[in-house]
Amino acid sequence: MLRWRALEATPGDLGRTVVTVGMYDGVHRGHQALIGAAVQRAAAAGRPCLLLTFDPHPSEVVRPGSHPAILTSLDRKAELVAALGVDAMCVLPFTPEFMRLSPETFTHTVLVEHLHAASVVVGENFTYGHRAAGDVGTLTQEGRRFGFTVEGVPLAHVTTSPGPTAPAGAGAPPDGEITISSTYIRACVAAGDMESAARALGRPHRIEGVVVRGDRRGRELGYPTANVESPPYTAVPADGVYAGSLVIREPRTGATLGSSPAAISVGTNPTFQGSRRTVEAFLLDFDGDLYGEHVGVEFVQRLRPMLTFSGVDELVAAMDQDVADTRAILGL
Repeated sequence: MLRWRALEATPGDLGRTVVTVGMYDGVHRGHQALIGAAVQRAAAAGRPCLLLTFDPHPSEVVRPGSHPAILTSLDRKAELVAALGVDAMCVLPFTPEFMRLSPETFTHTVLVEHLHAASVVVGENFTYGHRAAGDVGTLTQEGRRFGFTVEGVPLAHVTTSPGPTAPAGAGAPPDGEITISSTYIRACVAAGDMESAARALGRPHRIEGVVVRGDRRGRELGYPTANVESPPYTAVPADGVYAGSLVIREPRTGATLGSSPAAISVGTNPTFQGSRRTVEAFLLDFDGDLYGEHVGVEFVQRLRPMLTFSGVDELVAAMDQDVADTRAILGL
């Protein structure tokens, strides 16, 4: 997949394109349906499918200090959309100047002049331009003027199943059916409800980062862990212990080099009066050095909240149980 940042870097030989526009944070099941519609339209027309996204998140520019938790890094987003069949991804810097563009200027400058859109595929709730003044209706009118078609794809829904309930305030109506959105998934992650997050994502939630040196206390207890340092604004689950896995990635290409089941701790290590929040993964049946490795930590199910223990023996007994529970949940 071709990938570039800023309109000026757009390759000159793309020809007319089928463009889909959005943040696509999480590349969740709703996003997958929308991107799938764009990919199908592009294939039918014999044109490349181009995904236009933004960095930083528009909320941070519109309302500084309100940056939401990020479900997928740009690299992970590129990996996921490429797997869906997208041919090219343009990352547009979201600046105060860009924020002030009128809908018509956005359409003409971005979609027509630079991306040469023949078709535009967006969600039915899509808005654009200064103060979100444009919507699918105005984009359709501008498409008639500038010579491209517009398709507004309906939003996807998921029915909550028995077990962990949807987080309060996440937009779930009484009948249990919710609209899949990045906001809803962030609420699930923040509540530690990884099953609901996975149903909406279509896969386990993953955070990415680099393995760094911690206080090495886990090694002293017989449970050496990979201490994963993730970028700012990463959507880290609620404090607690989780069953999941650790994925080792090639830093340049992002390719998966290996995966290992893991019991994952998120929190401040209250038994030892810790103050810094960390993500630490104990890899089951693994013996090796991961310092400096680029990894992904995938969360399958929360085992328990973060607890304060009376001493080392009680803590080690709990860790023994965490590993046994992880094996049971992962079917090992």
